[in-house]
Amino acid sequence: MQTASTTASTAQPSTTHHRIAIIGSGFAGLGLAIQLRRRGEHDFVVLERAGDVGGTWRDNTYPGAACDIQSHLYSYSFRPNPDWSRVYASQPEIHAYLREAAIDEGVMPHITFDAELLESTWRPERQHWVLETTAGRFSADIVVSAAGHLSDPKLPSIPGLERFERPMFHSAQWDHSFDATGKRVGVIGSGASGIQIVPELAKTAEQLTVFQRSAPYIIPRVDHEYTDAQKAMFRRMPETAQALRDELFWGNEARFPQRRGIADFIAKIEATALDHLAAQVPEGELRDKLTPDYLIGCKRILISNEYYPTFLRESVALETGRIVEVTERGIVTATADGSTVEHELDALVLATGFEASDLPITHRIFDADGRSMADAWTRGGAAYACSTVAGYPNLFIMNGPNSGLGAGSIIYIVESQIQYILGALDFLDGTGASTLEITQEAQDRFVDSVDARAADTVWLNGGCHSWYVDERFGRLTTVWPDFMHKFRRESGRFRPDEYLVDGEPAEGARSLEGVSA
Repeated sequence: MQTASTTASTAQPSTTHHRIAIIGSGFAGLGLAIQLRRRGEHDFVVLERAGDVGGTWRDNTYPGAACDIQSHLYSYSFRPNPDWSRVYASQPEIHAYLREAAIDEGVMPHITFDAELLESTWRPERQHWVLETTAGRFSADIVVSAAGHLSDPKLPSIPGLERFERPMFHSAQWDHSFDATGKRVGVIGSGASGIQIVPELAKTAEQLTVFQRSAPYIIPRVDHEYTDAQKAMFRRMPETAQALRDELFWGNEARFPQRRGIADFIAKIEATALDHLAAQVPEGELRDKLTPDYLIGCKRILISNEYYPTFLRESVALETGRIVEVTERGIVTATADGSTVEHELDALVLATGFEASDLPITHRIFDADGRSMADAWTRGGAAYACSTVAGYPNLFIMNGPNSGLGAGSIIYIVESQIQYILGALDFLDGTGASTLEITQEAQDRFVDSVDARAADTVWLNGGCHSWYVDERFGRLTTVWPDFMHKFRRESGRFRPDEYLVDGEPAEGARSLEGVSA
């Protein structure tokens, strides 16, 4: 006879099944969910680890947080917003846009919040995925990872970091109880987040020290508020907003030749950046420290009108010496003569970016043999059409390998991937098939073609270290090394020919398209 305790310990947890499970509710996950709803699909769930939608734009609430892509381009083409307040929207406005979209489009009831994915495993005997989360167990015929590549903070590898006894937090985990007034604050990092944070902290901090590993290239931020008349025009005549979006798209597309290292394009953008620096910082030691020593575009080109002038304040210092260690009360840096100096701090902000190359989500996705996707990527992130991975049936990745951009709006890429996924669903519905899996050979050919295009770009030849490149393998795995419109042409429409369909080759299978852009 079993005891009650024995029965409880051997009972299996209940499982909630859906046709589709989407991991994450940022721009990618919400965009797909909206399109599923519009198509009349109701059997799906969005698993969100936090308590609200928004992804990056929910989490990054640091002072000065804003987008560096124009608002009318950094939004869904299928859900235009005529009421953007300015050319470059701030974090609260973008987050509000996403929340409103989720509510208006009826997506909220499909979202399970506080459901962090712990493990997802393919079960071939049932031809579905089992997903263990902090909100219980789910299963799904199809899984879409929309976790993003700017979602998990990356902490710097500095000796003694854990010893710091005073307030310390990452830019994506901002402590809003912290008041910089009258305090000595340090900021590690001078990337996209750092250059927005520094001018804001400088307004109240008694002393602000920026620890810079390498100087970024910065160009002017051509920003202004939209007038009421302009917003009214966008509302009454949507075609004017679309025309603006088209103009912004091709303007960004025209920047890609810079990344190819074409001399005339490089010279023009470099002159723009260095002239901007010269106009805002007098000649001398400070300007020298703020002058990059690598080819422009090798790292992300940033936009700001406030960052450089901040260093003209007496209360702001730029430290370029190598960080030796972090102590209980500050940071120790090396000097040119080989000695060290300790900078005592009351607080430390880590503007050190995200785990973009070795995506944390891939350590939680397992094939039928228990091999994680991270382990399967023996030469760095790799996906066919930047969306599917050999050995992982019925799984799609959004914002995964080679889907980021060095110039342009990631929303265009997201919508291309939505098209691809919907096309795959149409194919399954039209054929009655249960599983789709890209072959290893097809994936290798696609990845080789991407690597070939990356070979002559500034990202690999510009003389810098950046999060675009997986330094373990020396491969460009984060960004797409070509024009955005070529991404959509190659990876925006599902073609089944190189897939295994229910385990068999699908050569000659009919291609079905997804939604239009």
